[in-house]
Amino acid sequence: MPATSRRSFLTSVAAAGAVAPLALAANDLRATQPAQKKILVLGGTAFLGPHFVRAAQANGHTITLFNRGKTNPGLFKDLEQLRGDREKGELDALKGRQWDAVVDTSGYVPAHVEATATLLAASKHYQFISTISVYGSFGERPDTIDEKTEAATVGDEDVAKVNTIRQAMPFYGPLKARCEAAAAAAMPGKVCNIRPGLIVGPGDTSDRFTWWPMRCDRGGDMVAPGDQDGHVQFVDVRDLAAWMLHCIEQDVVGVHNVTGFHGRVSMAEMLGACKAATASAVNLVWLSEEFLAENKVSPYQQMPLWIPREGRSVVDCTKAIAAGLRFRPIADTVRDTLQWAKTERGDKPFARTGLAADKENELIAKWRALQSTATTEKK
Repeated sequence: MPATSRRSFLTSVAAAGAVAPLALAANDLRATQPAQKKILVLGGTAFLGPHFVRAAQANGHTITLFNRGKTNPGLFKDLEQLRGDREKGELDALKGRQWDAVVDTSGYVPAHVEATATLLAASKHYQFISTISVYGSFGERPDTIDEKTEAATVGDEDVAKVNTIRQAMPFYGPLKARCEAAAAAAMPGKVCNIRPGLIVGPGDTSDRFTWWPMRCDRGGDMVAPGDQDGHVQFVDVRDLAAWMLHCIEQDVVGVHNVTGFHGRVSMAEMLGACKAATASAVNLVWLSEEFLAENKVSPYQQMPLWIPREGRSVVDCTKAIAAGLRFRPIADTVRDTLQWAKTERGDKPFARTGLAADKENELIAKWRALQSTATTEKK
């Protein structure tokens, strides 16, 4: 096994806290069996939601879902499911009801969050799933980010124009910050605003991480971006779900950044874990970020997870880790994502992330020609 791959495994085990399956992560977060709670999930049927619901069910909590019934409607038929549409103000199904905790996975518009938090203010805990995008876009953020870092803003006039998720996307980060404030104002002292980074793992259809294990599994010469020591951060959806549940069970409130890891993980270590997860022979060809820029290869889209040095920042998750956040080994995340993708995603083309095969081959050939010319000129 290449040294990079072995180091990736060792680093992910040590740096990620050596927490394996979800049940172990959940058990590690509680010393005693928590009291059973009634939990309302706003959304709950797309990616993060199902992982949280299953974790909560495993701990004996009673779950109710509130959504439009359009996304994965066949999920959780054994649960109480209330129907409504926040964009249309259809909240009647929630009136006169009370839960111990509310988990808001579907809030993008401040007015929607204000309406649900106000209506459900008698609940003991309101958990809002926000984002580290509240700190601005890549290149606009400070080098190191913690919960005290100033959030991006959006004007009242623009906020007033937004009533749908589609309309919210151009102001995604600043609107999430306004949503946090709306929840905190409606339920002071009861809100846990969680700011995840890139959420990855089984069920992730964004392909922003899945590209790498799938591309490694294809084998052959593969483009690897920029400097090998470049810092990467992401969080396994199952670890995020386990910590969300922990926050409800232990009444953790306040603002928390939630992305990886215990210690620093490099792009080379992450790709080493991807190589180790497949039996295919893959050769990493590291292209400089200057070369990638010259050839118009876009960070984070064509090269998922990669951020050039100038725009790279580190999100400090010390506060959440101190409050019980745990990470499974990165090798486990890679393995399970690859297994899910090969089983559920199949041969579906990568339309939003990654490089087309012909483009990748062209880049590698051009890079090698440049290296060959440079070597010849030195002689």
